[in-house]
Amino acid sequence: MEDAIIFPHLHIVLRHVGQKIMIGNFPIAFYGITMALGMILGSALILHEVKRTGQNEDDYFDIIIWCLIFSVVGARIYYVIFAWSMYKDDPIQIFNIRNGGLAIYGGIIAALITGYVVCRIKKISFIRAADTCIIGVPVGQALGRWGNFFNREAFGQYTNGLFAMQIPLDRVRSVDDLRPEMLKHTVVHGGTTFISVHPTFLYESLWSVGVLILLLILRKHVKFRGQMLFTYLAAYGLGRFWVEGLRTDQLILFNTGIPVSQLLAAVMVVAGVIVLIVLYRRAVKKGEFISPEEVNPSPEILKERMKKTNKTAEK
Repeated sequence: MEDAIIFPHLHIVLRHVGQKIMIGNFPIAFYGITMALGMILGSALILHEVKRTGQNEDDYFDIIIWCLIFSVVGARIYYVIFAWSMYKDDPIQIFNIRNGGLAIYGGIIAALITGYVVCRIKKISFIRAADTCIIGVPVGQALGRWGNFFNREAFGQYTNGLFAMQIPLDRVRSVDDLRPEMLKHTVVHGGTTFISVHPTFLYESLWSVGVLILLLILRKHVKFRGQMLFTYLAAYGLGRFWVEGLRTDQLILFNTGIPVSQLLAAVMVVAGVIVLIVLYRRAVKKGEFISPEEVNPSPEILKERMKKTNKTAEK
């Protein structure tokens, strides 16, 4: 039972949950596999949206590639900054991401900065590109969170509720993630001691699916630029604020005792709602609403847009 993960009240017993697969002598972590799948499927959805709305696919290929590269770098830098105590004695581990340690906020910040730079270089609208690309982000989040499942990390406090997840005590990544309440309510299966915790990775994964559904519905009813981007920020931030409050591996804002990710989640919600209101009022005042044909172009309009795109590419 050393590799088991159990959901007792759902009657699910996974006896052998590994952290990697071997191809010859080369190990590939499930954490990396889930991240890669999330990136691939998220990118595919973005490109589908680009094609549906008749935008230039070549421009978005460049945006996606650069944003993916720097989002991983940004996610790692963010995590290392706020978890420096884990790396200060062995800095080389900064480059070992197979065991986890990517913060989605760092990835989002880096992707937005990178996307802005690429859009400026290509002389295309950043806010329109952001509205288009943001639909792929919750796909990556929903799948990427399952890497935490395989690593037995990013779990929450003790619970014996319906979704309680039991994991072996000796497989927990860091003793800093443990709480007295967990150790007080350990259970033994087959000679192995388990703790019972909130599967916060699952909560956030499901919330991301909900955010994705919201964006898929909204994309055909967009009224103004920025609506998709800031709806995502507010919706994701709301769920993350709740989930972050349950986690035991919170990244703390230096010596303040404030969970930095929960703080940023609150900022995202407030800022997202305020900006949406401001953008809506501005659109009403100036009469600059997006036409239905732009968000749901007919086949004829798509053909015209593709002709313009091809002419621009030839130049």
